[in-house]
Amino acid sequence: MNASEITQKGKIAKEASRKLALTSTKVKNYALERMAEALEKNAKVILDANSVDLQAGEKKGLSRALLDRLALDGKRIKGMIEGLNVVKSLPDPIGEVISEWERPNGLKIKKVRVPLGVIGIIYEARPNVTVDSAALCLKSGNAVILRGGSDAIQSNIEIANTISEAAYAAGVPEGSIQLIHDTKRETAEELMKAREYVDILIPRGGKSLIQTVVQKSQVPTIETGEGNCHAYVEKTADLKMATEIVYNAKCQRPSVCNAIETLLVDDLIAVEFLPIIKKKLDENHVELRGDAKAQKILPGIKAATEEDWRTEFLALILAVKVVSGVDEAINHINQYGTKHSEVILTKDKKSAKKFQDEIDAAAVFINASTRFTDGFEFGFGAEIGISTQKLHARGPMGLPELTSYKYLIEGNGQIRIV
Repeated sequence: MNASEITQKGKIAKEASRKLALTSTKVKNYALERMAEALEKNAKVILDANSVDLQAGEKKGLSRALLDRLALDGKRIKGMIEGLNVVKSLPDPIGEVISEWERPNGLKIKKVRVPLGVIGIIYEARPNVTVDSAALCLKSGNAVILRGGSDAIQSNIEIANTISEAAYAAGVPEGSIQLIHDTKRETAEELMKAREYVDILIPRGGKSLIQTVVQKSQVPTIETGEGNCHAYVEKTADLKMATEIVYNAKCQRPSVCNAIETLLVDDLIAVEFLPIIKKKLDENHVELRGDAKAQKILPGIKAATEEDWRTEFLALILAVKVVSGVDEAINHINQYGTKHSEVILTKDKKSAKKFQDEIDAAAVFINASTRFTDGFEFGFGAEIGISTQKLHARGPMGLPELTSYKYLIEGNGQIRIV
């Protein structure tokens, strides 16, 4: 009986990970450089493959949000290339001495960063994840097994072939970057059980995918993604600034996890601010769903349901609630949020500090769009995902978050007596 694709590629990845952990920074950086060059050279082939995926997606009836995530163009290819170049420029975390000390008995102890090993990525219709994941895993000394969704399979195959061939030509161990071509559900579930080969599994996609992986995986998992994010406009806010930030956070790219889904407005400014923000959001045909107070101020908007407060719409829909102050805003967010990204718009430093101190989320902003919760925007070059849990990492995951550590101890004959 032939071994499955997961078993075959898992064995190769495990062997490659041991070699990659010892690969020099110089070789890894050269590989990233060659990968960027290869993407630029093969851009047309990749875009042609992406067109095939998009046509199939349209026939299949994929939502506008999913098609947006799936689509590639020259700008997004350039973004991938830029991400590779930024990752190349970042310090290599492997071998970094996190701390060191000497015990009274003379033992010298160092805590040193090491790769995690083999990282499995299960993701949906975002081909750029293929590049981001490969780049970060390579630089952090980890082999990667990529399992994208069927909607992006042609794009992913061309991208993975392009960057892996370039990396191997630059001296990276073969098998360090591998894509699973079989997109059946059973193959994904097999990857979730591949503890013999995979050290960490990271899901990237919608709520359904993430929860499936978290519930079914036998491999340690880092939960990422779902973003029921909020903007709270506090009574002292600069309303012009608040309008621009709320509009950007909702409309700039509504299909992604760091877009806001609920707007909370202080009741002392709601009568003034809600008509202003509605007029602005109307420019992009945003559907508002409000509580009773919001409906009174904005007659004609839909009534928000209990489910709306919990929903990551990933679309031009925004739930709106009028609150009595910062305490009610904080309580609402901590009850309904997904611990992703939250923002307060305010001039009051005391309210801003209280909001940042008491909100339980990976990223808490003051007077800036939640759209900045992103590995590239944080200066990480790219991200492997945005963790919404507290172990082992939180927020956008860059190079340091893809490492573990080990202790290196040096003695000169010490033995333990007690």
